[in-house]
Amino acid sequence: MVGEGILKGLTETARNFFGSYVSKDRLTTVQYPEQREPQIEATRDFPFLVYDGADWQQGMRCVACQICEKECPPKCIFIEKSKDKKPDAFGKSQFYPATFNIDISVCMSCQICVEVCPFDAIKMDVDYHLSTENRFGGLLLNKQRLSKSNEYYDAIHPTEAAAVDAQRAEEQAKLDAKAKAAADAKAAAEAKAAAADASLGQKAPAQPAAGDPQ
Repeated sequence: MVGEGILKGLTETARNFFGSYVSKDRLTTVQYPEQREPQIEATRDFPFLVYDGADWQQGMRCVACQICEKECPPKCIFIEKSKDKKPDAFGKSQFYPATFNIDISVCMSCQICVEVCPFDAIKMDVDYHLSTENRFGGLLLNKQRLSKSNEYYDAIHPTEAAAVDAQRAEEQAKLDAKAKAAADAKAAAEAKAAAADASLGQKAPAQPAAGDPQ
């Protein structure tokens, strides 16, 4: 029937309008900004950088590989790689971004930067309250403004973050086991060399003292 879709829409609107007087489930209007609906886990607004630990500079996961910068369709990411390395949150020496800027006035929230990052260093935020009077300065976010803790990531994307944390913990356990095996092998080699030196010292003939008869 012509106009059937319109009638169904008007019926649903009327049901919600009159039903809101007797049922809170029908009260679909939110008194924003005093009231705000919680963001669903799959929400993606703009990227942020994840860091581990308490220090955002030391714990930053980003190693300035620049893959996200190259793959970004609107080219809103700008990265300068450091010339030196410094220890990360786990003590491993890594390169780091000397500069990491994202122009969110250009960002299209496509999430490609998240998908191509091999270090789980960049994720999508759920915060959309970013209005500012300064279009150029206020919407150009540097690495300090972009950095948010792994605990924040766990809070806004718990399912995804749990999987990432488990994977990173497994990778770290493998690295720790490999380092322990290398340390044990080195200790065993040193002990073997020390034992060999001691054995040679015992077998070597004593040298006669000066003036002793030959």
